[in-house]
Amino acid sequence: MEDSQKPVSEKEKRIRKITQLYYSNQEVQKTIFEFCQNRETIPRFFEGFGKRPDCFQYPNDIFELVKKGATSFHCSEEIWQDPLKLVTGMSEKQANELRIGWDLLIDIDCKWFDYSKLAAISIINVFRKNGIKNVGIKFSGSKGFHIIIPWKAFPKEVAGEKTSDKFPEYPRVIISYLRFRAEEEMKSSLPDDFYEQFKDIEIKKGIKCKKCKEVSKEYILTEFFCKKCGVGEERKLDLEDDKKYECPVCKKEFEKRSSSEFYECLNCNITSKQNQNNFSRSIEIDIFDLMGLDLILVSPRHLFRAPYSLHEKTALASVVLNQDKIKDFELKDADPLKAKIKKFIPDCEEGEASELLREALDWQKHKSPNEEKKNFDYKPIKIEIKNLLDTNFPPSIQKILQGLNDGKKRALFVLLNFFRSIGMDKEELEKRIYEWNSKNQIPLKQGYIKAQLLWGYRNKVILPPNFDKDYYKGIGIIPTQEELRYKNPVNYIVKKSFQHASEKKVRKKVRKNDK
Repeated sequence: MEDSQKPVSEKEKRIRKITQLYYSNQEVQKTIFEFCQNRETIPRFFEGFGKRPDCFQYPNDIFELVKKGATSFHCSEEIWQDPLKLVTGMSEKQANELRIGWDLLIDIDCKWFDYSKLAAISIINVFRKNGIKNVGIKFSGSKGFHIIIPWKAFPKEVAGEKTSDKFPEYPRVIISYLRFRAEEEMKSSLPDDFYEQFKDIEIKKGIKCKKCKEVSKEYILTEFFCKKCGVGEERKLDLEDDKKYECPVCKKEFEKRSSSEFYECLNCNITSKQNQNNFSRSIEIDIFDLMGLDLILVSPRHLFRAPYSLHEKTALASVVLNQDKIKDFELKDADPLKAKIKKFIPDCEEGEASELLREALDWQKHKSPNEEKKNFDYKPIKIEIKNLLDTNFPPSIQKILQGLNDGKKRALFVLLNFFRSIGMDKEELEKRIYEWNSKNQIPLKQGYIKAQLLWGYRNKVILPPNFDKDYYKGIGIIPTQEELRYKNPVNYIVKKSFQHASEKKVRKKVRKNDK
């Protein structure tokens, strides 16, 4: 039977009855369009998706696509300068240059709707405990919810690195942290027969990553060999992969020389070849394994259902709801012809999620104490107060201390690590930082400085960036040749302080001889 004669399913008939009527609503078009700005946005034509990359130019584009058969719209959690410039297989550097930022998007999808509600409420409670009041939540269209914290809420730099470049690393860390905390939050709310309900269910059992608790991907690491040509290769095969592989030279079928189990945590980017002890077989049902907190959503160019987009299986709308209405929400409230239009992106404060990100990164760092440390421990050099003169500071540091117009956050990172590396007392350090900030043309917010100071105190001392790094040029500071010769600001002040101390001794000795 040709595709044109393929019978239409009842689900397709149901959704196509309402698509044009529903999407003709200009308020729906406007809400979808505004949310999808600077996002890669793709239509779905019931079963298949449209071409990539794509995005909306005008609100009416939505209805024009519906007239061509589109039933729903899916968009990226990454925010781009120009989504049409995206290319499949582009490098990390190319993606970072195009990416403006990213939203934290959490997908909760459980077969049991009441437990999806419980998971959503627990996660929002964790947000509140981390200082986040403004969270967006919408019904997924089926049996779960999407929770969003917008890009505006995150710090734009952490430890001198652009947060926009930390995708999907930072969102994955945050979601793993949320999963851990929300499970603790949920345990007191579970019914007595919770585990009994799932005793016969095999959900997400398998090899788990000890670091993030996520179920790892299992493969068979297979070595192939051709006796005739002496050619061999190693392949990472899916468990169900039964394909025949051939020698690239003689084109005859390869022989299997050896096979072994191979595990990979897609969240932590760790394999069993790197660390076999990082993986263990799960023998119990994990609460959030049942809830279905979806880490797959946190991957480059992954798409999720846009707010107020219809769902093909249910013909319900992905409606936005208030945080305090989750428990009372029912499927009938997502009737597309009765839906009340609200904004999915909340009116959050700048940097509102800074504490959440710090807590998540610290949690990740400390939950694996036996993990091999890659960075050596740097011990601060204590310079005597009498030799700790501003005139001995590198010229680049002195220029920064005069106040800046641009690049103040990078400059704060340089100063903070410079002062800590030379053993400056906490009280003196903070005094100097706040004095410097008062000289900036537009001072940094006190809350931001306080957050960076707390971040620094909770982590080990690291050296400030070397003079040949872009940190200095990026804030309009050109290091001198002398500075470049010393490589690092700490090397410079140690040398100058030593010279100053030696010169003082010589002058003292000369004065003594003169007497």
